[in-house]
Amino acid sequence: MSERARAAVRTFAGSAVGLGILGALALATGQPWLFPSLGPTVMLHVERPQDPSSAPRNTLIGHAVALLAGYGLLAATGLADTPSVLQVGVSTERIIAAAGSVAVTALVLILLDANHAPAGATTLLVSLGLLRTPTQLLVVAAAVALLTMLDWLFNRATGRPMPAWRSRTGGDRDD
Repeated sequence: MSERARAAVRTFAGSAVGLGILGALALATGQPWLFPSLGPTVMLHVERPQDPSSAPRNTLIGHAVALLAGYGLLAATGLADTPSVLQVGVSTERIIAAAGSVAVTALVLILLDANHAPAGATTLLVSLGLLRTPTQLLVVAAAVALLTMLDWLFNRATGRPMPAWRSRTGGDRDD
């Protein structure tokens, strides 16, 4: 089997295992253990486990900052207790919350040298009101932590080590 075929099978298996487990948790609990930004997170982890943006440090910090920024902008715009954008549509406040949460997330992650692009999707899920209750936000954080651990174990088991915390190459910025 070619290296490309092995990589494809490994990526398929890692994605299916991690998201399958989280999906089973979502089914069993009725909580959002499975949400869109986990797709690019798992793909980064299993396709490029040594990439700085795949490191557990960047993943956990990235999604944590995203959750805080998303909820902070949701609250600051007075939308914390309103239905989601899918129910009420786009408003000026929603645009401010969405654009602001992505901008704040990007700014903070650059300053912390913790780039993890999928966090941009997580902050939008929150600032758009799709995930906004304290329980949902805690489950999202737990799902990111569990997926990171599962992907770390999967990569180790398949001979593609993922750093325990931070990539040896450090940050992914050019400065």
